[in-house]
Amino acid sequence: MISIALAGKPNAGKSTFYKAATMADVDVANYPFTTIDANRGVSHVRTECPCLERDERCGDENCRAGKRYVPIELLDVAGLVPGAHEGRGLGNQFLDELTNADAIVNVVDASGGTNEEGEPVEIGTYDPVEEVDFIEEQLDQWLASIVDRNWETVERQSRSPDFDIDDALAEMLTGFGASEADVAASLRELDYPEDPIQWTDDHRVALARDVRARTKPIILVANKADVAPPENIERLQETGKPVIPATAEGELALRQAADAGVVGYDPGDEDFEIVGDLSDEQEAGLEKIRGVMRESGGTGVQTALNEAVYGLLDRITAYPVQNETRWTDAKGNVLPDAFLLPRGSTPKDLAYAVHSDIGDGYLHAVNGKTNREVSESYELEEGDVIKIVSTAK
Repeated sequence: MISIALAGKPNAGKSTFYKAATMADVDVANYPFTTIDANRGVSHVRTECPCLERDERCGDENCRAGKRYVPIELLDVAGLVPGAHEGRGLGNQFLDELTNADAIVNVVDASGGTNEEGEPVEIGTYDPVEEVDFIEEQLDQWLASIVDRNWETVERQSRSPDFDIDDALAEMLTGFGASEADVAASLRELDYPEDPIQWTDDHRVALARDVRARTKPIILVANKADVAPPENIERLQETGKPVIPATAEGELALRQAADAGVVGYDPGDEDFEIVGDLSDEQEAGLEKIRGVMRESGGTGVQTALNEAVYGLLDRITAYPVQNETRWTDAKGNVLPDAFLLPRGSTPKDLAYAVHSDIGDGYLHAVNGKTNREVSESYELEEGDVIKIVSTAK
């Protein structure tokens, strides 16, 4: 399962974002370090279900009238403060939680209502632009310190006649989520001495920055957009970073109202419908949320998760079936499974995603939309329905 981590300074709204995206019961409060231990839960990205191409909707529990929700893991990490990479505020522990994430959502308090330590201040008095590069810088410096601490081992290994720097660095950085291909790609981009003994701190920092950028891409969420001064949102968007305005509190309110049956709303919708009885105060609150949604095309929570998975990570959704005509599994369930795969994946990659035995016994595949056999080198597209024929059952 793809893992997305929420990171940022304390009190920026990460736990509210997490609660809204997972509907898990977590502490949400207006003070720093509400979260101490990382929260892990299941959220979803949203895409169009292939059942929209048929006369009837699939009825899968993760499909709402053709809106398909594909599970991902969401990780809520405790707030990071300046100096986190040096261990300040339990920073090393919190940064370590990010190592298994595929991408990071940097939640920024766009309202300027909390300072760099996450302490409440008057709205608009702190500059949220100060937070744009914060997580990136803390991660880069933390990884650089890990590389530095382990460099003596690389130097010793370099004395061996069969030494390979790609292998040595990949072994060191595996725990950070870097593959051999990631390390090789980074080294191709960098100018460095062949002898590790001649590497300087600058070489190691450059390596750390490049590996982090490849393995932990970051997207920025301008949270609290419902109370943020408009100029703050504009200035964040002018930084050149991918920025998504959001109201995590608004998303949470809508999901709770939908669960209570008083509004019609699915995560990621651009609007909602009031279908139950509300007090004047509740209705006024929801109308304020609607105003933000009109400006941004939604609350921003689902948009951020989608952008992290389908944008930063460039994933596509593929649907394995056993019956290519009816798009069902052996029990007759229509489109029961959806897998998020890297763009460029093949039917055999999908087979391995389903089960290693299915991949090992792969024979061929059939495209359920065309009812034609596809080659092993066929590149899967978003929404493909694929029957895998394998010796494994």
